[in-house]
Amino acid sequence: MKLYPIESGNFKLDGGAMFGVVPKSLWQRTNPADSNNMIDIAARCLLIENGNKLILVDTGMGNKQSDKFFGYYYLWGNNNIDNSLKQFGFHRDDITDVFMTHLHFDHCGGSVQWNKNKTGYEPAFKNAHFWSNKDHWKWATQPNNREKASFLKENILPMEESGQLKFTSLPDTDILKNSELGFDLFFANGHTDKQMIPMINYKGKTICFMADLLPTAGHIPLPFVMGYDTRPLLTLDEKEKFLNLAANNNYYLFLEHDAHNEIITVKHTDKGVRLNNVYTCDEIFN
Repeated sequence: MKLYPIESGNFKLDGGAMFGVVPKSLWQRTNPADSNNMIDIAARCLLIENGNKLILVDTGMGNKQSDKFFGYYYLWGNNNIDNSLKQFGFHRDDITDVFMTHLHFDHCGGSVQWNKNKTGYEPAFKNAHFWSNKDHWKWATQPNNREKASFLKENILPMEESGQLKFTSLPDTDILKNSELGFDLFFANGHTDKQMIPMINYKGKTICFMADLLPTAGHIPLPFVMGYDTRPLLTLDEKEKFLNLAANNNYYLFLEHDAHNEIITVKHTDKGVRLNNVYTCDEIFN
């Protein structure tokens, strides 16, 4: 098995929204804001090469939305999926499976693109299966009013219409062991219903793709919960459980949204679980 970080693009989000009820005087120590109160956000995806499988975890925002839409998110930098794949010798047509932690636009928007004549949409990875789970798919396609703006039908429905959509099994407990794609999945319901956190056994290490359970290293303290979460008290419990597992077992936490910290470990302290070490992907994957 080989792992590769795939940078799909960077953007900015309101720091207050990213940290909920936590005062700016606290969160700006780790995530400094600009003059508009916006903080740097990455959309760092993960490519898993395992035998004849080439699995891409999440796909970022994509590029099919309007300039007005992207204007809300202050895109910055030159990263995109195609250039990042090319850096490691791959093309999007090589991807066999696209695994989506959840279907918010910044995680799955790149899974669908305009067709050649811009008359409709098509899968952006023509040879891949697209993976979600039945409960989250229903949640996303019949959205509540709070999340409706994050579940964009043009990002979601074309995957089903193409016939390339597949669903993982659902667990009896929080963790689905050895899922259909060969890695464990931790299911979390605080941010959105049935978000999936891949836990990948790699060279004797457990690499956890944290998605929105832990967006940045600055979110480690338990009360530091995003205002975007639909069930913040549940996020508190889920994050506490996962961070204790991570500290007990020295998990390596791959941070999808942290523009400045790629992989971290955590440790137990008198104040609870806190940051231990910071690594680059090169240090852990090579």
